[in-house]
Amino acid sequence: MLAVLGILWLGYSAGTLELELFFNPDRWWIDLALGLASGGILILGWSFLRDQFASMRRVEFVIRETCGELDRSEIIAIALISGFSEELFFRGAMQMSWGWPWAVVIFGLLHIGPERSFRIWTLFALIAGGLFAGVTLWTGNILAAIVGHVLVNGVNMWRLMNSPPEDLGAEAPGGLW
Repeated sequence: MLAVLGILWLGYSAGTLELELFFNPDRWWIDLALGLASGGILILGWSFLRDQFASMRRVEFVIRETCGELDRSEIIAIALISGFSEELFFRGAMQMSWGWPWAVVIFGLLHIGPERSFRIWTLFALIAGGLFAGVTLWTGNILAAIVGHVLVNGVNMWRLMNSPPEDLGAEAPGGLW
């Protein structure tokens, strides 16, 4: 749905969707590398937070319980669809129209969860949104942001689905930290 809204927004505001929105044909490999690097940084950050804060492990538990068991193809599909559609909407349409601060803040606010422990996830989404906004500004297209987002979602979902339940935060309180 977000991808459709992003396409409609871009079509209305720009009149056309140019290939350069998605990648630069002359330096796509640099954008790809920036996406892999930004995704890797965020995955390391997530791992650090989950080791430090019970609330992050609680977020993982709630996400896993909500998603149920997912196989490899479902994880890949979720990562691809969510990463592409969110970046097309937030970085492609919203950031190009309203500027990066609004895109980052709204992206973060849409990652508010059902309990207080999700505040750390919202903070993480703000940081990720800021990083993706930065690589989009730097490259002038959304390829790096898409690659980074897909990588973060895919690796984290894969790890969640393959972690023993006792490693997740079922016992963690619903508080902030």
